[in-house]
Amino acid sequence: MSVFPSGRWQLGWHARSLSAWRGIVHAERVGVRAELPGFVTHYHLPGRPPFLSLSELDDAQLAAVLADLRALRQDGKQHRPFGSRYMELRRRTETRLLEMFTAAGGRPQRPAPHYFVLGGSSWLQGLAEDMECVRLPLSALPPAQTSFTYPDSFTAIGSGAPHGVGHQRRPYHGRVFLLHELPGLVEQFGIPDPRWNGQQQTWTTWPAEAYIEVQLWTDEPIEAYLPGQRQASQAGL
Repeated sequence: MSVFPSGRWQLGWHARSLSAWRGIVHAERVGVRAELPGFVTHYHLPGRPPFLSLSELDDAQLAAVLADLRALRQDGKQHRPFGSRYMELRRRTETRLLEMFTAAGGRPQRPAPHYFVLGGSSWLQGLAEDMECVRLPLSALPPAQTSFTYPDSFTAIGSGAPHGVGHQRRPYHGRVFLLHELPGLVEQFGIPDPRWNGQQQTWTTWPAEAYIEVQLWTDEPIEAYLPGQRQASQAGL
């Protein structure tokens, strides 16, 4: 089943993938898997609870957490940059995601989603030492509260474009997909599957497409992992 009128994307290797930042263009070869996984994965830093969201913090909390994340990067314990414009771009992306998901018929129960990747991502797992994860079966995701973008939402929505952060346009960019569209999208385009290597320390060396991002707009399937439930479990309740 095709979700686009154009022909099938050749599976196996993207011949060339381009991204640009202020006129700098780089190319990379990205592996692509064609089989639809039956699960999604949420990655989180070791020793910290899953599903912590920067979008839920007030200004003081956010400043402290970002400072900690930058310190971890400086120490080589995590490799994801959090620049001065990160939260601006993230909030713009999440606002647009919410608008597009609602317009497509989604019924979000949160203003910002919880994030997963379709299947697993060795590249994303390599962004921190001893990265931990939570996996859920794809069948556990409620269709009315689940969306996805190809690839990550920053790239797909194009929130960085006004600031000079751009990528070569693909037919699936600028779209938010619903759960029932997932099999057709994977059949037509496959799943990005790059491998992490220690030289990928900055955005200029990152693949333009690293994974399919899944957005969960409800707490229901992950309630056992959220702070209130964790505290109750620790108290023996």
